Amino acid sequence: MMLQKGEVKMELSFAHWAYALVTLIVIITMVMRRGVVLPTLIGTFLVAWLATGDLVTGFTAVFNANLTAATELFNIFLIITFMVALLYALKDLGADQEMIAPIQKIMVNGHMAYFVLIIVTFVISLFFWPTPAVPLICALLLPAAVRAGLPVIGAAMAIAIAGQGMALSSDYVIQIAPTLSATAGNLETSVVADKALILSLIAGAVAIAIAYLMIYKKIRKPSNPENEQEMKMLPGQSGEEISTRKIQTKHLPVWRKFFAIAVPVSMLLVMTFMVYTKIERGSSGGLDGGDGAALIGGVAVLLLAAATVAFGKGKAFDHIGEHITNGFVFAFKAMGPVIPIAGFFFLGSNEFSGSILSMGEDATPPALLFELVEAGQNVIPESAFLTAFGILIIGIITGLDGSGFSGLPLTGALSGALSTNGIDPETLAAIGQLGSIWTGGGTIVAWSSLVAIAGFSGISVMELVRKNFLPVMVGLIVMTIAALLIW
Repeated sequence: MMLQKGEVKMELSFAHWAYALVTLIVIITMVMRRGVVLPTLIGTFLVAWLATGDLVTGFTAVFNANLTAATELFNIFLIITFMVALLYALKDLGADQEMIAPIQKIMVNGHMAYFVLIIVTFVISLFFWPTPAVPLICALLLPAAVRAGLPVIGAAMAIAIAGQGMALSSDYVIQIAPTLSATAGNLETSVVADKALILSLIAGAVAIAIAYLMIYKKIRKPSNPENEQEMKMLPGQSGEEISTRKIQTKHLPVWRKFFAIAVPVSMLLVMTFMVYTKIERGSSGGLDGGDGAALIGGVAVLLLAAATVAFGKGKAFDHIGEHITNGFVFAFKAMGPVIPIAGFFFLGSNEFSGSILSMGEDATPPALLFELVEAGQNVIPESAFLTAFGILIIGIITGLDGSGFSGLPLTGALSGALSTNGIDPETLAAIGQLGSIWTGGGTIVAWSSLVAIAGFSGISVMELVRKNFLPVMVGLIVMTIAALLIW
């Protein structure tokens, strides 16, 4: 249902104000470059207690929130696990070096590597979403980019901005995002999609330029020995493993070359099949998002098994278990701190709050985050400029749940209700869509799929969030101003 300006849907409770306060504390803590696990754990307990009035539920909600977050994010755990395990198996054979040799010819230096990563990530993510694209790009291109002289943090920023930012926020091929935005506000989907694409390119261009300037002085020559030092940050790239591998693989040149070709060809076939299904079935079909990630994960597992057998033969029964264990360890180290943070923000969504608060099936779960936004929309003045930035801020806030898509019905409905003579509702919907997805899709929240990029890059997800914050926020602000000027 479309919201009408001035309409008050509900009275805010102490739980709402507590949720808003904890969210503010989390944001301030992130800006101060401190860990946010502690405030989210305490905040989950406090908000749950106030929401139900039951102290015992406050305690159980802390556990349930973490369990819910772990369940929802476990698909990312698995894709990281299997791809890292595959990298270890390729490392045993020496196929990893063989595989990236042709790519290194294109990535002649760190500057070229930065823009190659952006272009490849954007194109692949438009068709499949970043979730299945990230493992492909990080596994095949990231090592080559780092060897060319691009810092790991720069590579991670490039992939996040191009994939989770530009491609996912427009969602121009799959069009789930513009459909959600348009349907809620009774708007034209194609118009929202077209405007979202243009605005995403504007925001992306600004963010890419600023990120490039931030890392420009840190880009090294391909011959710089620090490149190999940074390689050790990547999963399965430690010096000790490389030394062991060289001793073990000198008699395996055939298998090394075979898997150096088989892995990228297999992934290319997967991508081709996904493109085919998208064209064949249209925007409502195809293997996208979770299904695409599952397909890539399944192919990675079979490649892992084959590579392990080729290397260890009879010892493959033990080796494959070791590789998967190492993959899980790596995934849990990367994602462990994110679980409690995600749990708190899941508590603000009615999709998860019912199970977290142990509510019955007949009970109506609270939507604390969205209800706060709905209450705040009444104070947005009748001005095209302020309305546009109000929708952007609301989109950013709704993206804090780590999804990016769950807030689109709200921003779409508000766009229809708050449009003025100075700006049309489709433009507002596109602005809200970009604000929500750039945030929660995500580039600037640690409890989103951004954690997969950080995991594959071997860096802290909080560090990546801090590096992304300035270019992303400036990009969104410039994008909003451009929307006002263009339309």
